[in-house]
Amino acid sequence: MALAAAFLSEDQFTCSICLDVFNNPVSTPCGHSFCQACISAYWDGRRGGEGGGSGVKSYQCPLCKESFRKRPELHINRTLKEITEQFKWMANAGIPKDGRGGGAVEEPNSHPHHHHSTLSLAQRPGEMPESVFAEMMTRFQQLPAPAVPHTTTTNPSDHHPQSPSPVNAHLSFQAQNNEHHDPPPAYSPPRRYTLSGPSDSSPSLPLCPIHLRGLDLFCRTDNICICSVCVETAEHRGHNVIPAKREWHIKKSQLGISEVELKDLISDKERKVEDIHNSLREIQAAAERETDGAVRAFSKLISSVERCQAEVLEVIEMTLRAAEHRAQRLLREMEEEITELKKRRSALSQLALSEDYIYFFKVFPSLSTPPQTKDWSSVSVVSELTSGVILRTVNHLMENFQEEMRKLPEVCQRSLLNQSALRPNPKVRRVQEYAADITLDPNTAHPRLIVSLDGKKVQCSDRHHAVPDNPERFDRVVCVLARQGFNSGRHYWEVEVGEKTDWDLGVASWSVNRKGKITVSPAHGYWFLSLRDRTDYAFRTEPSTNLTVNGRPARIGIYVDCDKGLVSFYNVEARVLIYTFTDTFSDTIHPFFSPCTNKSGRNEAPLIICPVAMT
Repeated sequence: MALAAAFLSEDQFTCSICLDVFNNPVSTPCGHSFCQACISAYWDGRRGGEGGGSGVKSYQCPLCKESFRKRPELHINRTLKEITEQFKWMANAGIPKDGRGGGAVEEPNSHPHHHHSTLSLAQRPGEMPESVFAEMMTRFQQLPAPAVPHTTTTNPSDHHPQSPSPVNAHLSFQAQNNEHHDPPPAYSPPRRYTLSGPSDSSPSLPLCPIHLRGLDLFCRTDNICICSVCVETAEHRGHNVIPAKREWHIKKSQLGISEVELKDLISDKERKVEDIHNSLREIQAAAERETDGAVRAFSKLISSVERCQAEVLEVIEMTLRAAEHRAQRLLREMEEEITELKKRRSALSQLALSEDYIYFFKVFPSLSTPPQTKDWSSVSVVSELTSGVILRTVNHLMENFQEEMRKLPEVCQRSLLNQSALRPNPKVRRVQEYAADITLDPNTAHPRLIVSLDGKKVQCSDRHHAVPDNPERFDRVVCVLARQGFNSGRHYWEVEVGEKTDWDLGVASWSVNRKGKITVSPAHGYWFLSLRDRTDYAFRTEPSTNLTVNGRPARIGIYVDCDKGLVSFYNVEARVLIYTFTDTFSDTIHPFFSPCTNKSGRNEAPLIICPVAMT
């Protein structure tokens, strides 16, 4: 019977709500069992039928938290009820009236060969003893055949199930197939403490340091284990005291539920971690593909440039050779004419020295006639190389190419922004869930500011208005705070800035200085984003943090997490984050607005608080 202790224990007959042995057990669709009254009371209460704010009630299993939109129709689990009633009967049969030790109980309808066992159970044992398990099998074998199906008696002492259950059949089959089954020996329970008087303590229990009794009770008032003598002392008299083992089972049940909840939380976090790892791997793979493609493209471009360079050099070389060929031809012709002219001059010199006048008269006519020569005055050797046209053409094309190459990163960045606009950023969608209804406080507005009646619009006029100079009003900086203040939680709002050239948006502490010259920085209670001269964006720190903003936002989203000390700014149309600053908000913070001055009408448009549209 080594299997008996591991097969059944009292925990298997205990309702996890009342922590007592089942009474009319029922099973939920998820497979867990409870007392019929316990689960009904649980679902009738507030915890059982929460709808999560959706207006539709749902019913949860107290153990696994599985939800059922429709309240399940529960029927008594006949099989479990039969085993539970038998377990109760056997437990009650083995406990004497004085609560001290065991007594022999003769079983009704005993078989001639049936062994009369002595059964006695300690108060709430952790496991069913092997002798009790064997006795249960014997009793199940002796149950009479069913007369009317699915009916049970209500008196545990006269309990005779009228229909065999699957568990009965299993136990009977197991007993019949045990060839060496011996009658179960008598079982004697351990001595225990009772509230009526002390008894011998179990050797396994730790002893009370004062009374040297077993610490088998638990004082809920003082949250400590005590002995039976401690209960009678003034220190614990009147306290909420229960058996320590029962409190242990209660706490273990609570730990089981907490463990299931923690397991679900851990699973969710682990899935999110895996999602992030998968996304990162996809991004890394995409980056490698983009890198390889870009390197190949630039390699082709470099090859094209090198090939173009070779072709240009070849053109220059051919042009040079053509000029050299023409020059050499002209030089040969001119050298031939020079040689002929030199010969005629030599002949003339010799004729002048001749004394033979007959020869002189004969040769003179041919030498005195001017020779037929080519007119070289209009002949020249020219080339486009001397004008530098090729170099100018190359330089012009290279300048255009470099300009396009310089624009390439910006074009790539713009493409990514356009793609982000087509795919909404979950981060933006997430912060929009914390939309707050913001209205401006006219009592804080600078005298030049005009606040609309609904508190949603502010603009700067050209003159001061007659307003009370109350302590909360700004008297030098043209700004205004919102009525709403935050010191916890998350909040989000959006402001239309349109085509304004200058503005300031963010948050400020309620305790900031509002009179005279003001130093704006987080250290002085101001956290805001600024635009100056249409293009200069900055977050106001000391010194200011200049920002590069791709595209000019027409609507700014401001998100504040007071608990984390976080303030973020978003381009709502592009759905991209502009800047995030982390600090500690020691005071209540209010939304901060400054339309800045008009600048001769170039910045007269108002700042408008817009309704947040979920995208």
